Amino acid sequence: MYSPHAFTLVQQNQPSTSLPVVITYQVGDVTGDRIPDVVYLTGTRSAGGSPFVENITLVIQDGRTGRSTRVPLKSNAGYAPTLFLGDFTGDKINDILIRIDSGGSGAITYDYIYSFVNSQARLLFDYEQFNQAHPYEVNYLDNYRVQMISQNPPKTYILDITYKGQEYLSEIYNPDGRLKAPIQGWVNPISGFYPIDYQRDGTFEILAMQRIAGRYNADALGYVMNSLSWNGVEFVPYQQWVAIS
Repeated sequence: MYSPHAFTLVQQNQPSTSLPVVITYQVGDVTGDRIPDVVYLTGTRSAGGSPFVENITLVIQDGRTGRSTRVPLKSNAGYAPTLFLGDFTGDKINDILIRIDSGGSGAITYDYIYSFVNSQARLLFDYEQFNQAHPYEVNYLDNYRVQMISQNPPKTYILDITYKGQEYLSEIYNPDGRLKAPIQGWVNPISGFYPIDYQRDGTFEILAMQRIAGRYNADALGYVMNSLSWNGVEFVPYQQWVAIS
């Protein structure tokens, strides 16, 4: 096993802002040879103590050979980059989950899952691909209802928004419950991405959360929650539900 302290990059308490620093690391076998490896996220920090991190890169140090592999990330700047090692595919070898907070008003996260079996980096989950493959429609209806349509999987939900209160409702509804004008909301990209072993069998699934917005981003109506599992090719929803907020 190779100690993280032997890694040649600048450590996190180094004052330099031009060199990459180790943001976080985890230890576990990700190559499949049963020898623990060291998995890092490195990046460069802004001057002045800002928590914003740029040039975030995945680095895997092979525990058997000591060699390091760098994997650049497409979305490589944000806040609070974190790592999680766990088996998502059922092969009993740890995969690598990366989550980065965007810092925007929608609380969007940049989420990736990589496999590194036999020292070959393979992208298993890309948050952008997921967001594009799972579109939604949000339509306000008469009588204080909102229709939320999921296209993948194909489901339709009706939200009762009377809980929003009279002041909110009176802005968009006539006294008889009819809409004053058509209103469409939207569903934000992923803002919560959590590994959960639902079956308690050692293989992790994912709970992906997306906020439902009404007239504007801060007008939260609830969340779409998809439970995702690996089907041998990709992560697919096997359960979906909606919760109001």
